[in-house]
Amino acid sequence: MAVPVVHKLHPIILLFLSLSLFLFNTSVLSQPQTPPPAPAPASDSCNGVFLSYTYKTGHAIPPTDPTNQAYRFESTLRLLNNGRQELKSWRAFVGFQHRERLVSASNAVLADGNSLPAELGNGAVFAGFPMSDLKSAVETAGDTTQMEVSVELVGTQFGVGASDVPMPLNISLVNDGYTCVNATNQGNRVMQVCCILQDTNSNTGVNEEFLPRQEGDLIIMYDVIRVYDDNYWAQVSISNNHPLSRLDNWHLSFDWMREEFIYTMKGAYPYVVDTTDCVFGSQGQHYQGMDFSQVLNCQSSPTIIDLPPTMANDSNLGRIPFCCRNGTILSPLMDPSRSKSSFQMQVYKMPPDLNKTELAPPQNWKINGSMNLDYECGSPVRVSPSQFPDPSGLPSETAAIASWQVVCNMTQSRLAVPRCCVSYSAFFNDSAIPCNTCACGCSPNPTQTCSATEPALLLRPDTLLIPSENRTAEALKWADIKRRKVPNPLPCGDNCGVSINWHLLSDFKHGWSARITIFNWGESSFEDWFAAVQLDNAVPGFEEVYTFNGSVLQGSNNTIFMQGRPGLNYLLAETNGSNPKKDPHVPGSQQSVISFTKKSTPGIKVATRDGFPTKVLFNGEECALPTILPSKAPMASAASSIVGFLTLALLLLLQY
Repeated sequence: MAVPVVHKLHPIILLFLSLSLFLFNTSVLSQPQTPPPAPAPASDSCNGVFLSYTYKTGHAIPPTDPTNQAYRFESTLRLLNNGRQELKSWRAFVGFQHRERLVSASNAVLADGNSLPAELGNGAVFAGFPMSDLKSAVETAGDTTQMEVSVELVGTQFGVGASDVPMPLNISLVNDGYTCVNATNQGNRVMQVCCILQDTNSNTGVNEEFLPRQEGDLIIMYDVIRVYDDNYWAQVSISNNHPLSRLDNWHLSFDWMREEFIYTMKGAYPYVVDTTDCVFGSQGQHYQGMDFSQVLNCQSSPTIIDLPPTMANDSNLGRIPFCCRNGTILSPLMDPSRSKSSFQMQVYKMPPDLNKTELAPPQNWKINGSMNLDYECGSPVRVSPSQFPDPSGLPSETAAIASWQVVCNMTQSRLAVPRCCVSYSAFFNDSAIPCNTCACGCSPNPTQTCSATEPALLLRPDTLLIPSENRTAEALKWADIKRRKVPNPLPCGDNCGVSINWHLLSDFKHGWSARITIFNWGESSFEDWFAAVQLDNAVPGFEEVYTFNGSVLQGSNNTIFMQGRPGLNYLLAETNGSNPKKDPHVPGSQQSVISFTKKSTPGIKVATRDGFPTKVLFNGEECALPTILPSKAPMASAASSIVGFLTLALLLLLQY
């Protein structure tokens, strides 16, 4: 048997083979490995509007306070329109919950009209500016610069330290027709949600050039009527649509966002004529040849006031329809032609907006009056151009170049103090229930010690003609006659500029009557005043208001609307007594009897409940009501009751 021959390889050959094998393995291992595909962005799975809130950074800021430490935060709110329709005038809600105070926001403004900085601890709605519309991928071929917007937020929050992240409670799109599923967190720094257009009918206008005009208590229109490269003329119109509201001495303010300034005006005037910001600012650098002594206002947040009627036909400042009414805008129920105010202003622009097509309305609109409820105004929304009668008188209309609508609705803070109050009295009780103690607030430093919590003392009816600060002696005398206990200290007065007495005058088998008396204790008269009385169960039986113009409020079955007749539409101011040295001031007053039938209100309980109003308004302001009603007194006092109220009526008649 042959023995196999084993050949030994030379050591150099072995080394060569080993090195070759090593290099081969190394080259194989060093080949680039194909990584697994990255997960698609969450926005790709959203076929609507994708929102995300990303917390970027934050740190503690002075002062050091372990119990209430303040922290700076920086976040980004992003909106991306992946839907098929354009999103017009986007509005997004961020549910802040850490007492946030927002200092700045890029590409957006607060939709409630407030300016920054602002306290937003209960959340806030943002509106896009200057990019208010987000186009779809279909109409832009996927151009994300037109489809999305990022809002950089910087502010202060309290209590959430560096180890935690101050995320909002929720984010959502608040445009009509969109439904947002529950927002989800991606880690502890990102919140996102997808919002789908569910009801295309409620989002009317998504496929149109402009959004439809909205309704509100008060509408402000910003209409651009003439344009030039570096300036334009705008007409501002204020229309009151609420039947139970009005504005007296209106003040209108807004914020310029692109360094604009007002060169001249017609129909209104700035509350402050100030060109300082232009002279020392970028406007003065750009318009070096302009005479700024002719400019009206360069404030970034100007306040505008109406002109007096004497300026209505002034060739320079007047001759604008609906202008120059001392800031009075009436209820449309009183006079539709006087429920609107209008003015024009010439606005100069700044780079880079120096061409005819670059037009941007001011933001953060606010309006209020001297004795009226506050209004909350939304952000301007681009609408179809307004139409105006041709100034030449031809039977045609002229369209504005661009129009924006601002919708304002009345608001009343829980902390708001009324400016009018109501007293009750009745034929069956010889005491009047006056306005509540401190009904319109109490002075923090009263000249005399008084109680802000003790109920007001009952009064003899004719004492209602005396100012509340002069009633003490009469109130004490009446309490002594009626053997009533008097608190010490005595209750404070009502401190109201207007008071209204509601007196139940009669109650018989087939009907009943009341008398309303309005007192003006202020220094200014009320022209074209109105009042509204809500009677929950009695209005179907309303017959007539004898001295005023009165009717049931249209669309209501429980409210009577009243206003002065021609010649009686002035509620005069308070005047001195016949002997100013010793007699108290005398209020301006108006009075009327109101009659009701019981035919339409069977079972009505006039004396115990239904004959007294549950809400009273004067010039749109809700008045404070007494907390108790008159109780039926023994028959023995009926004579003195009648004498007291006849005295009150006679004294009022002697004033005319």
